[in-house]
Amino acid sequence: MKRTLLMIRHAKSSWANPLQSDFERPLNERGQHDAPLMGRRLQQAGIVPSVIISSTARRTRETAEHIAAATGYDPGAIKWEEKLYHCIPSVFEELIYELNDNLKTVVIIAHNPGITEFVNQLSPEFFTGNMPTCGIVGAQFEAASWEEFPTVKRKVFLFDYPRNEHDS
Repeated sequence: MKRTLLMIRHAKSSWANPLQSDFERPLNERGQHDAPLMGRRLQQAGIVPSVIISSTARRTRETAEHIAAATGYDPGAIKWEEKLYHCIPSVFEELIYELNDNLKTVVIIAHNPGITEFVNQLSPEFFTGNMPTCGIVGAQFEAASWEEFPTVKRKVFLFDYPRNEHDS
């Protein structure tokens, strides 16, 4: 079965309140614009999430809700994972390993630096120095089970972000 993994970094967050905890930082105006924009790009590309899994930090929750609404995914069905908050790449691998095999297209929304490190391990043909805010990296592979993820050949087919050249 062809499987698709989409890794999304949360949209731009607000630093307006210096006393606010990192975990509770909301999206800023640009983030509120970019998250639905990127969701629409996924929808226009015909990418329909089977599941959206997000960090529980406020900026990732808001990003996930915008992406879900724009792609037609029920925001009430988003899976919230505390362990995605500033996690290391192995946490993404553990989460993928545990996915239900009925899922075809999985979206994970998380944070830097772990998300950049993880996407750079997806394929030897892909590298980014920094995953942009609300950036999306998509990889596809053939596998009977998500458990095969660490050992299968993956192809990065998508790298998009709000300020990509086609948005000028």
